[in-house]
Amino acid sequence: MPFPQIDLAKGTTRALAGRPNKVSTALFARCHDGVPRIDAFVDGLPRLLAADGLRGLIEAICTARSRGRPVVLAMGAHVLKTGLTPLLIKAVERRVITAFALNSAGSIHDYELSLIGATSEDVAVAIEDGSFGMWEETGANLHRAVREGVAAGLGYGEAVGRYILDHSPHPEYSLLAHCAEAQIPATVHAAIGTDIIHMHPAMDGAVIGAASFTDFKILAHVVSELDGGGVWINCGSSVILPEVFLKAVTLCRNQGFPVAEIVTANLDMIRHYRPHENVLARPTSSGGRSYELVGHHEIMVPLLLEAVFARIG
Repeated sequence: MPFPQIDLAKGTTRALAGRPNKVSTALFARCHDGVPRIDAFVDGLPRLLAADGLRGLIEAICTARSRGRPVVLAMGAHVLKTGLTPLLIKAVERRVITAFALNSAGSIHDYELSLIGATSEDVAVAIEDGSFGMWEETGANLHRAVREGVAAGLGYGEAVGRYILDHSPHPEYSLLAHCAEAQIPATVHAAIGTDIIHMHPAMDGAVIGAASFTDFKILAHVVSELDGGGVWINCGSSVILPEVFLKAVTLCRNQGFPVAEIVTANLDMIRHYRPHENVLARPTSSGGRSYELVGHHEIMVPLLLEAVFARIG
């Protein structure tokens, strides 16, 4: 006998308009006008430990771009929730970051910011009455975006980015929209059952899986081009994106792409096992360099990116 399954159609959703949010565009970082003196600040840091690591990563990014090698930022959703979208968009416009990889929670926050200019509900409150994550526009529209994208042969990230460009009132707040517009790969890697839209009545696991699978193949192609000084930065993902990266590296080497002499980095608030092994240690064991910078995203990412902007002029 088949096991019984819960009926998603019986779920109730609520309108975003009535939801309190902890993050809004009013809290976003502000980009500097012109070139700040941050390069002198970084140059004046102690030449040891993490300060040397920061300088090494800045140099690696600048060198990779001068050689035409990819610089990939793989990031968890928390990076977007700390208000860093304007800096990430600037990195797209300046071609400092040439590809992004997100977990699917990242695409949810990115979409909500483009729709209502706010995101990040209070989970502790909403879980008490079963309303956590049951937001009609978020679920219905993202499923529509991915479904239409799969029908057009797109991956998850590009599908959401193009949907935002066509339908959202504030595409300027969306990293995925800017990537789609600039034709920069922005892939989304879903783990079914981990995100709020997976509870929505419109959920279709086959469509989500197909879109995410396409993005895995797109990302693997990006990884195949890292050889010879490309940079992979893992930021705020402790499990999913380090695992995706390790499989992409393995797949590329299996097909004859060396993916050697690469630079990897991990930026997070604490050290985790998988980022250390799957990003820093294993992919660079036969050559390359790795950096680990421990700190809050809302401080470390602006410091890194603004220093790179200052270096490249």
